[in-house]
Amino acid sequence: MDAQKQASEVLSMQAAELPRKDPEQYALDNTVIEEADVATAIAVDPRVETSICRKFDLRLLPVLSIMYLFNSLDKSNLGNAKTDGLEADLGLVGNQYNILLSVFYVPYVLCAFPIALLGKRFGVALVLPLLMVGFGGMSLISAGCHNWGGLMTTRWFLGTFESAFFPLVIYYLTTFYRRGELARRLAIFYAASNIANAFSGLLSFGIFHIKNDAIEGWRWLFIIEGATTMLAAVGAFFLLPRDIASCRYLTAEEKEVAFLRMQSDSSAVVNEKLNIRDAVKVFRQPAVIGWLILEVCLGVPLQSISLFLPQIVSRLGFSTVKTNLYTVAPNVSGAVVLLVLAFFSDRLRLRFPFIAAGFLFPVIGFVIYASIDVLESTGVAYFACFLMTAGTSAPSVLLSTWFSNNTPSEGRRAALTAVGVPTANLMGLISSNIFRAQDAPDYIPALVTTAAFGFVGFVTTMALGFWMKYDNARRNREQNVILRVGDVSTHILSEGPKHESYRWFL
Repeated sequence: MDAQKQASEVLSMQAAELPRKDPEQYALDNTVIEEADVATAIAVDPRVETSICRKFDLRLLPVLSIMYLFNSLDKSNLGNAKTDGLEADLGLVGNQYNILLSVFYVPYVLCAFPIALLGKRFGVALVLPLLMVGFGGMSLISAGCHNWGGLMTTRWFLGTFESAFFPLVIYYLTTFYRRGELARRLAIFYAASNIANAFSGLLSFGIFHIKNDAIEGWRWLFIIEGATTMLAAVGAFFLLPRDIASCRYLTAEEKEVAFLRMQSDSSAVVNEKLNIRDAVKVFRQPAVIGWLILEVCLGVPLQSISLFLPQIVSRLGFSTVKTNLYTVAPNVSGAVVLLVLAFFSDRLRLRFPFIAAGFLFPVIGFVIYASIDVLESTGVAYFACFLMTAGTSAPSVLLSTWFSNNTPSEGRRAALTAVGVPTANLMGLISSNIFRAQDAPDYIPALVTTAAFGFVGFVTTMALGFWMKYDNARRNREQNVILRVGDVSTHILSEGPKHESYRWFL
């Protein structure tokens, strides 16, 4: 029998197996939408789809990107503050600065999962602005700290409020965009982090020129960034839609089409009610172990750059002011590389080769930096800084997209994202403690450790990707069909690899 014809028959059998849903689940603005049995069953006007995506791109992405910019500023401004004498002003000794960095990640990891589930339960559009008020307030309060204990307290609560922010944004975007549209949108959003790091350097460059004997420059940095974050949170509260149905800028036809798009190529059940017992079943899948290992490998280079790029650049012999200025270009280039890899990943509907490429860049950068005399070869060392930033962002975005693409259940997707993303950030505990004062200014042990984690990430990505490719081919061979992931109903995909017709999104 012809393979394509048999594939069609398999899809028909899938449709017959699907349980019928309560029609109220598919009601949208008083319009009842029938369930799509197979992924290829829905045909919509491409002009309407283009209009929907354009509206989301212009109304949704800018708001989220600005929110994430402030999120990144408040999380990473401690490194900039250190270059302006924070340690001396607060009387920090020994490894107290490293402990300040480390304590952030304890609540960051512990609180991410429950807060993310609360976001799913009460609505991401409500919870995100509340979190933003929290971490903006902690940054503002940090300006008033006069000792190590006070700053330790604000860093703890900063980690609490920031914990579920990125996981919730990832989940939120998966409820508006198809799987093949997601990577480049997440990249545009995540690029705000790189821009924030660049902007942080510029902002610090300007603020540290303020001459005020009463208030130190690093305190002004916390005051300005914290206050503007809280103001931005108020605007976000009014601008973020709860879901597709509440998007005032979509017409009735566009809302219906947008709903169908999600049903056919993102979520098995759109606006699915949270079932915690079902959500945690995602961790039974063997592939999840591979994704979490990748999050660990990603986290060390990502956090090393986020926390210590100013110190790495200052090793080249620049002054405090110039050090912050020279962190701008590497961060901007990192955003550009992120966008390029994500756009090609979406165009080819392929994730793992681009994730692997992203891991290689920082490995090469850290090896070069550790292998040369940076004061003798300043240009080469500065180029290595560009390689470091070029690869740390792309794996984070594409890895989150990869496991989201393979998890059509909204509850399971929210649970996996709430564990996966904090796992990467948990590695800040390693990064913040390998850049030790006694290893300054070369930090060779830290550079080698970071490169090693990146290399293991590269190898693991290639192994997991080729295993998924092999498993798809095996399933096709055993069923004597040619099925791609886009051919299979999201209801079948939501059952996970245990279903014979499951196919991996590579």
